[in-house]
Amino acid sequence: MTVLATIATQRAIGRVNPVAKLLAAVVLSLTLLLSIDWVSAGVALVLEAGLLAWSGLTPGQLLRRTAPLWIAAPLAFITTCLYGRDSGATLLTSGFITVTQGSVALGLAIGLRILAIGIPGIVLFATTDPTDLADGLAQVLRLPSRFVLGALAGIRLVGLFQDDWRQLGLARRARGVADVGGLIGRIRRGAGMAFALLVLSVRRGSKLATAMEARGFGSDIERTWARPSTFGRPEWTLVATAALIAAVAVVCAVGAGTWEIVVG
Repeated sequence: MTVLATIATQRAIGRVNPVAKLLAAVVLSLTLLLSIDWVSAGVALVLEAGLLAWSGLTPGQLLRRTAPLWIAAPLAFITTCLYGRDSGATLLTSGFITVTQGSVALGLAIGLRILAIGIPGIVLFATTDPTDLADGLAQVLRLPSRFVLGALAGIRLVGLFQDDWRQLGLARRARGVADVGGLIGRIRRGAGMAFALLVLSVRRGSKLATAMEARGFGSDIERTWARPSTFGRPEWTLVATAALIAAVAVVCAVGAGTWEIVVG
């Protein structure tokens, strides 16, 4: 993810402060969650698609990153159509399954909403370097540096966890205890590897905490930052664009008569 984020920084959105990306995603998500209708989600999705050229991701990278959404959205649409709230004219009846105009509209709204909320979040996250995000959270949003740096250190260790899991698997295979014992054996082996990984994680976390404390990360003295994090015109432009997309989606839904605030 870091390599991809580094490449994406050469493009417009990649150079924007990660705090602005976070705010833009929050604005879009909160607005689209206020109502479950297909017009607002569809309009937002179309407008978002027009901005993907500036994301810094190739079509292949975009499809791979958003693949879970393209699976989840159709499944949500189908299940809602079959088992969602019935209203309007009945389109199909088979046993306990009833498909109505209302359930189809609800399924379409949920499927489009998954895409409209998920795609911007994935794109913005994929073009963000964790260190840049930590700098922005601490310098722009003024979050406690201890919390921010601790979270950054945890994110940086994810890659090490993956390497540890792979090494544990290779070590067990070298001892001849891999891929034997059927399903129960695999479950036991996975549980054993998970426990071993937990032990390694606790030990590494303790060492990292001691090392950071020794370097003054826990000091009450106000710290300095190697790289300044600024919030200027590009950042405000991105946030304003997200707000504009949300506003246009709401206006279109209200005009079409489909906007309905979700209560409770």
